[in-house]
Amino acid sequence: MSHDRADFVSEVTNFVSSIVVAGGSGLRFGQRKQFADLAGRSVLEHTLDTATKASNATVVVVPADVVAATRQSLGATKTIVVAGGSTRAESVRAGLASVPAETTIVLVHDAARPLASTDLFARVIAEVASGAAAVIPVVDVADSIRHINGEVVDRSELRAVQTPQGFAVEALRAAHESGADASDDATLVSALGGTVHTIPGEPENRKLTVPSDLVVAEALLSAQSKEA
Repeated sequence: MSHDRADFVSEVTNFVSSIVVAGGSGLRFGQRKQFADLAGRSVLEHTLDTATKASNATVVVVPADVVAATRQSLGATKTIVVAGGSTRAESVRAGLASVPAETTIVLVHDAARPLASTDLFARVIAEVASGAAAVIPVVDVADSIRHINGEVVDRSELRAVQTPQGFAVEALRAAHESGADASDDATLVSALGGTVHTIPGEPENRKLTVPSDLVVAEALLSAQSKEA
């Protein structure tokens, strides 16, 4: 079942803000992947389409040198554009400082995951609304895994973590008060002793890492449009 913005507003009594982290330099990708073309639009625009449908407010965090250009490209949308920091955690903190004061639930989403569905956002929101301090979508690990020392790792005990990750706003603020850095925000919440809930993610919710990922993403978008 798909959701439009009206569905979220009627179903969720909380005020939901999404922080879209788009501050990467794109060193591995060869360019800033958040602005790469994907089926005629930027990756960031695809990502924001979903985030804005799922949220009462949306903050996008971009490199400082493209804040003005990003605001201009987004036109009259209500998305808040702010400058990020030198690390992912610093960028999230910049976004967190800019969410509306009435926010009760915060979602943190990678701009480089343009195929996350509105249903996934809805399920994360619902889990936080039910009382969870932190919620992450996860998927099974398909590849065989070996430790760097050569030992086989049981992949049945592993899950790959996706975004959007959802948080009670107080939990996320507390996690970032230390100024610590981590690969994701759930790790910071967990470090404070918070329980992180998991929900099923989506195989299509791939993170763009190398240029060939754009080809896969475009094919998946095409398939989705035909199914709609």
